[in-house]
Amino acid sequence: SGILPDELKHEGVFILPMPFLIDGKPYYENVNLSQENFYVLLNKQAAVSTSQPSPADMAEFWTEILKEYDEIVHIPMSSGLSQTCASATIVAQDFNGRVHVVDNRRISITLKESVFNALALRQQGKTALEIKNYLLETAGDSSIYIVVDTMKYLKKGGRVTPAAAMIGSILKIKPILQIQGAKLDRYALAKSISKAKETMKNAIKHDLTTRFATLVKNGEIGLSVAHTNNQAEAERFLEEIKDAFPNIPIRFCDALSLSVSCHIGPGSLAIATSRIVK
Repeated sequence: SGILPDELKHEGVFILPMPFLIDGKPYYENVNLSQENFYVLLNKQAAVSTSQPSPADMAEFWTEILKEYDEIVHIPMSSGLSQTCASATIVAQDFNGRVHVVDNRRISITLKESVFNALALRQQGKTALEIKNYLLETAGDSSIYIVVDTMKYLKKGGRVTPAAAMIGSILKIKPILQIQGAKLDRYALAKSISKAKETMKNAIKHDLTTRFATLVKNGEIGLSVAHTNNQAEAERFLEEIKDAFPNIPIRFCDALSLSVSCHIGPGSLAIATSRIVK
């Protein structure tokens, strides 16, 4: 989600960090691995792989929280991107119904929005089960479009063929990817970052005027911008988004979580839309 470990602790939000192996050494995002250090290591061609919290760590995490709270709504990243959700579902069986695991099919800023939605629902007096059901029912109400600077990391992770990666590098093509509730898929190709931004804005516009038209009418949708080590460009893109969609609230302008960044590399830019609780 990109939420820092202590960012929302005062609201009863607890973060279980995702582990990484970098040159065989374990790291944890936002614990002993900052965004800045991650990209330094990535630039040095370090061997980076993602993992998931162990069942023992997950059980210990929940046990500590349940000393103070009655129930937990646990929102892992999309089951289409990680086995974490499946593992959490199995571990939760030992907690006598006190842990509600939600396959919310989200990642990064759309997952962050789900956390804020859960907080809003709790403030409305909803039970943990009611919050889980809402998040499941609205899981598909989000879109992410992201342009990557290079195909190098997609190639390394097996997301594109070596031939396609080489063609992309030679022609300086900017691939645009999408996340529509599950996995990272190819959406389009652009010849420049400016063309890519126009393509992404048009894609979001289409979503807002078709599948999310009712949410727009009801004021239940927001827009966000995300990036990988590309803050200045993200801020410029944010201003373009505000101009293009003046009636849609802006929610976040964040760095993508490292669990995604390691697969797409630095220099990416994304636009996302998600349902919000009024």
